[in-house]
Amino acid sequence: MSIIPVNAIVDSEENGRYNVYLAAGLLSAIGKKAVEVFPRAKTIAIVTDETVKAIYAAEVVRLLEKECFNVICFSLPSGEASKTAESYIALLNWLCENRLTRSDAIIALGGGVIGDLAGFAAATYLRGIPVMQVPTTLLAMVDSSVGGKTGIDLLAGKNLAGAFYQPSAVLCDPTLLQTLPPDVFADGCAEVIKYGMIRDGNLLEKLARLPIQDQLAEVISTCITIKRDIVQNDVRDTGERQLLNFGHSLAHAIEKLSAYEVSHGKAVAIGMGIMTRAAERKKLCPPDCSDKLKRLLAMYGLPDALQLAGLPYSPCALYEAALSDKKRSGSGITEIVPVAVGECVLKTMHIDELLQWIELGLST
Repeated sequence: MSIIPVNAIVDSEENGRYNVYLAAGLLSAIGKKAVEVFPRAKTIAIVTDETVKAIYAAEVVRLLEKECFNVICFSLPSGEASKTAESYIALLNWLCENRLTRSDAIIALGGGVIGDLAGFAAATYLRGIPVMQVPTTLLAMVDSSVGGKTGIDLLAGKNLAGAFYQPSAVLCDPTLLQTLPPDVFADGCAEVIKYGMIRDGNLLEKLARLPIQDQLAEVISTCITIKRDIVQNDVRDTGERQLLNFGHSLAHAIEKLSAYEVSHGKAVAIGMGIMTRAAERKKLCPPDCSDKLKRLLAMYGLPDALQLAGLPYSPCALYEAALSDKKRSGSGITEIVPVAVGECVLKTMHIDELLQWIELGLST
């Protein structure tokens, strides 16, 4: 088993130091891990979605009850449409109805939607109770389960309400990915490629030589370690951590315009493609960056352009949708710009300049 320690403590906060555990078959040890991570808990609330519940919940409940926990389960329909204020309030009321105390705990069993929602509930219920992230998608394993970003979507855009709240532990079991549909697995591949683009050109070379499926544990460990190192330097997302948002401003705009019919991973792939082509045309990165990115995304069934995904959005539509992005500050917005394959930098620009970047990235 690989253990990746995370130290994301800010000032004198109580939580922030935890381990990410990574091993095939690790779900079978969830009961023992819960005893270790939640020594005071009597009740554990599993938060999951209906798809994951049908596959894994009964076994998780059995393993937790074997360790004498009282176990309750809250499930939601699968998909981004469940990451709402209504779902959040319903979850909080359910926790109240079941009389969870501050020494009890939540287990987030699912993908990024469940991890974000359950984490936000844990951060705010009774002003904070422990939570363990048990990601069941590649995207959640390599990205959203680590680092403590929690939240929900608002009508104006994605992840606009939330809190920084670190989990007590993260359990990554790559065998859970065997039940993923190909398109959901591909969403996670987009985030893996993002890590390579911002920080690790060697990772991209490995992905080009060998499918992610054939090197899962190594790839997941590499991505978590990159994120761990970045988060530890910038827990509150005011500087270096923004690199992790490469392609995300436009991705969130695409998701919003599509009413979340376009998946997050596919939208991130397109967002990275747009920003990389724009950086090339501004001569900020070598002229082959976008081709290398495009070939790698295509290997995993991901588009790098709106046309490839059959999306009709104009530069102005993307721009208007991006203006609600949380990375905006006043009349400025911070974007992540590639300067080489494996290296990105932060560029703060006036919001009007963003439209020019979008136009450059969309033009053929």
